[in-house]
Amino acid sequence: QVQVVESGGGLVQAGGSLRLSCTSSGGTIRFLRMSWFRQAPGKEREFVSGISQSGKTIMYSDSVKGRFTIARDNTKTTVFLDMNSLKPEDTAVYYCAGETGVGVGTYEYYSTEHRYEYWGQGTQVTVSS
Repeated sequence: QVQVVESGGGLVQAGGSLRLSCTSSGGTIRFLRMSWFRQAPGKEREFVSGISQSGKTIMYSDSVKGRFTIARDNTKTTVFLDMNSLKPEDTAVYYCAGETGVGVGTYEYYSTEHRYEYWGQGTQVTVSS
């Protein structure tokens, strides 16, 4: 059973930055297409960003494009989400998710929750105004 674990959430002022990290048991992440989703209070969970196994394909939602950066480390066993210029509307629980898909992925593919087999417990990000 693959366990995905997020870390790095916290409280930050608007305009600040945070880095979220995602790892898995046994370094399994290197074989998975990975994405970040978030869920704000009273709202549905939404796609934030995704990255292919190789790191060559990257997707962002329009709401975070230009402010957030997703990346894998050199060993590809950790996925990061660097969040800059944070806004109060970025406040949410952020989830890391992985799936074993292969081939070229489209934005629709990355943003579809039910494709993801492995989910972390989530990490809270709170942005104060």
